[in-house]
Amino acid sequence: METRVAVIGIIVEEPASVEQLNAVLHEYSGYIIGRMGIPYREKGIQIISIAIDAPQDVISTLTGKIGRIPGVSNKTAYSNFTTQTEAK
Repeated sequence: METRVAVIGIIVEEPASVEQLNAVLHEYSGYIIGRMGIPYREKGIQIISIAIDAPQDVISTLTGKIGRIPGVSNKTAYSNFTTQTEAK
């Protein structure tokens, strides 16, 4: 299976959505390399970046689920680096 490294940038504008976002991220924790969250208190938002190494369809499914959470938006940047791995 081919995997790609990507960074998902997430902006949380609705504090009530954080629990749902964390639940979705937990579903994909096996693919997540690292996570950094920054509270921007002056603006009342959370900025989260996720580094992930997963098959393209897994990344797309994850970002689609994140995008359907109210008050949460995301964008993904993909590396050109791919690797062949065994299925997880």
